[in-house]
Amino acid sequence: MKKIIINCLAGLFVCIICHSQFPYSLSSVPEALKKNANVITHLSDMSLEVESIDKVSIKVHEIYTVLNEDGKSALLFVQPTSKFNVLDEAEIRVYDENGKQTEKYKKKDMATTISGEGLIEEGQVTGLLIPTLSYPVTVDVKYERKLKNTLFIPSFRFIGRNEGVVEANYTIKIPEEFGLRYRPTNTSIEPAIRTEDKYKIYKWTVKNLEPIEYEEGSVAVESRFPHVTIAANHFSYYGIEGDLSSWKSFGLWLNTLYKDLDVLPEDRRQFFLQLVKDIPDEKGKIRRIYNYLQENFRYVSIQLGVGGLKPFTADFTDKKKYGDCKALSNYMKAALKSVGIKSYVAIINAEYDKEPVDPDFPCNGFNHVILCVPGQRDSVWLECTSSTTEFNELGTFTENRNALLVTEEGGVLVPTPKSRSSSNVLSTVTTVQLSDDLSGLTNTTFTARGEFRELMDHILKEKKDDQKAAIVFYFGFKQPDDFELSKDVNDANKAKLLMAVAKVPGFTSGSKLFISPRFCRMWPGSLPKSDDRKLDFYFRYPFEKSDTTILKLPPGIKPDVLPKENELRCDYAVYKTKYWYNDSENSIYSATSLVLKQHKIPASAYAAVKKFFDDVIQDDAQKMVVQKNATDKKAF
Repeated sequence: MKKIIINCLAGLFVCIICHSQFPYSLSSVPEALKKNANVITHLSDMSLEVESIDKVSIKVHEIYTVLNEDGKSALLFVQPTSKFNVLDEAEIRVYDENGKQTEKYKKKDMATTISGEGLIEEGQVTGLLIPTLSYPVTVDVKYERKLKNTLFIPSFRFIGRNEGVVEANYTIKIPEEFGLRYRPTNTSIEPAIRTEDKYKIYKWTVKNLEPIEYEEGSVAVESRFPHVTIAANHFSYYGIEGDLSSWKSFGLWLNTLYKDLDVLPEDRRQFFLQLVKDIPDEKGKIRRIYNYLQENFRYVSIQLGVGGLKPFTADFTDKKKYGDCKALSNYMKAALKSVGIKSYVAIINAEYDKEPVDPDFPCNGFNHVILCVPGQRDSVWLECTSSTTEFNELGTFTENRNALLVTEEGGVLVPTPKSRSSSNVLSTVTTVQLSDDLSGLTNTTFTARGEFRELMDHILKEKKDDQKAAIVFYFGFKQPDDFELSKDVNDANKAKLLMAVAKVPGFTSGSKLFISPRFCRMWPGSLPKSDDRKLDFYFRYPFEKSDTTILKLPPGIKPDVLPKENELRCDYAVYKTKYWYNDSENSIYSATSLVLKQHKIPASAYAAVKKFFDDVIQDDAQKMVVQKNATDKKAF
């Protein structure tokens, strides 16, 4: 009896000890938070203290459970570091599903690598990929950072995709005169605010948030998920103080970073004057210099340190023949200045699925630089990092945004051009010579503009196996037995594809041959499900695609049944097909067009757009029927 009591007490003691060491078990998490979750955040606690204009400390404590393989990205701990952004001692503890600690890591166990392509000494990344053999696994992370920067105050991002949140807190302690501002997005939470001596203390808290399921096609979820953006009116960045209370004042500060960096030596100024001496109009001169930039300079990425905002000098870029977006835009500005053309660098938030910065909330929400040449009627916009982007075309990477022009009088927030389907055009014309043995030789001419031209230029540089994969899986051509893809030396927008195909018909039935009316699909695959969609869907870009396929039949083979003409429409897209037979050529013609008018589809309209593209796929799968040993009778 005594032994039994002792064993029970010992078991109880072990249970108490385990519970006191690991109180964050999944059993205590409400079921609603676990449904559709890949990660459960038990606690996220971040405290930020602004001690002075260039001295900030951040303390973070996070405890979360990764439930399955789909949540494994949460096992990557990574922090940017530099002499102005110091990661103090970090500690990570790992627990199995029973709450037993299995691993413990310190900062010394983490890997540190240089970032920025080695062009800036202070840029580093410190991180650790936490290994695990099974799920669920719980991680307890504590770390501190010291920053000499008040320009980038972290936002309160308290929930991610497929993440259930038990509790998350964010506390900011900042001198009152700094003028802290905040803007909630897709949330109504407000901070508790109190005053302590010369400081104001803000604290945001959220609890028991159910997962927001990730919806395919909504890539930039961080801008749509609930969060709070933070900014201070008075800031310092690498010891350079500035004012962010308005776009104008922020532009004035940025202008100081660019001041006198757009100067080229006299011999280079003369070079550009000679380069455009035979061109009478300003736009033609801009085009000539832009072409020179594209042909002679390459892009490199620099995102840390002062190099994250301040470019190389134009002279340095000219000598090295490389630069990041800031350096290349500044260089283009200097080249235009040499021939008497005024331009402005423009900072912008880039990527096809980004939302424009809020005109009413000045903050540094930018990640890219382009160039604007203002005109009396239309401005010229230049993407200076691409060797293939067409002149005065930005693409959805920076279209549909608000760009901040950096002028001598301050920042001016202006809209960039809207995306147009006519900017991204792909036209294919294919002739198929069908042989008696049902093999075929094809000759396709591609005419591509905008994003399609960039894609084609990329494919042309790939190895032959990768080219074949693109031909079959992206363009939807029939698997070739042999092929040759080449660029048209006389027209940069054109490419040619020659293919040999062992069997052209998809299948045969007696004397009837069933053949696809197009040798390339108009649309490659089905869109994601549309049930109860909550987030907007993004195509990469709007476009106009057209295809003409000419099937040349050998003697003794005639058309039997051709598909019916079709026209499909929705608010955002149009699809049309047409078929006819040319008796004198013994050839069947197929003409098809597909236009996507807008690349951003509101969630409320997505179901109709998905149905439209499902119908396109269904129509694309039709077959025309031709018949061997046919008479001249036309049965279509």
